[in-house]
Amino acid sequence: MWQGCAVERPAGRMTSQTPLPQSPRPGRLTMSTVVELNVGGEFHTTTLGTLRKFPGSKLAEMFSSSAKASMDAEGRFFIDRPSTYFRPILDYLRTGQVPTQHIPEVYREAQFYEIKPLVKLLEDMPQIFGEQVSRKQFLLQVPGYGENLELMVRLARAEGITARKSSVLVCLVETEEQDAYYSEVLCFLQDKKMFKSVVKFGPWKAVLDNSDLMHCLEMDIKAQGYKVFSKFYLTYPTKRNEFHFNIYSFTFTWW
Repeated sequence: MWQGCAVERPAGRMTSQTPLPQSPRPGRLTMSTVVELNVGGEFHTTTLGTLRKFPGSKLAEMFSSSAKASMDAEGRFFIDRPSTYFRPILDYLRTGQVPTQHIPEVYREAQFYEIKPLVKLLEDMPQIFGEQVSRKQFLLQVPGYGENLELMVRLARAEGITARKSSVLVCLVETEEQDAYYSEVLCFLQDKKMFKSVVKFGPWKAVLDNSDLMHCLEMDIKAQGYKVFSKFYLTYPTKRNEFHFNIYSFTFTWW
């Protein structure tokens, strides 16, 4: 990745990192200067003013007078990012038009270029609000969610080395009081010869819907390319019947 720009091609051979003059002469480095870009192999022509529309953005910083520019063989300013989603970014900078297609991908690029007004507009759209705002806030209530998700995958892979399918049990421990009885659950599973790899989620302080949590787990595992199916396994009441534990099974199919 590079940062910086120039506003006109200097005479002579262009180097891959060309610094801009700190004190440009009159008529140079103006907001109306035409800039030719090569973004991931796709060519764009715009103005310096468009690229600098939001001064606090990374894109504006790339084209500041104190930065350095990466050039392609034809002397265009090169940005090593996906070209498909730069066009809607550029359209927004030119006209304020909010993208209507490929929203998650454009959102990722808007974050990279740090175009905060566009990021905020996209976060208000249903595709981003549901995934990046609502679901993210939901999962933040589950301590160690990401680490436990990785543990589930590692355990399933270890068991699946010599098998077509492997399964991991997920035990939901909702409160600190329940956590004190978790060892009882493990003993029960072992006594009934149902003991498999078990991953514990919880305890947590917020009120969560267990089915929503299971849905998130299955969705995030599938997003990594795995074939997985989850289902309710059993409910285990403690010997004192003060608490019960919901246990779910996640089955991975390998071939």
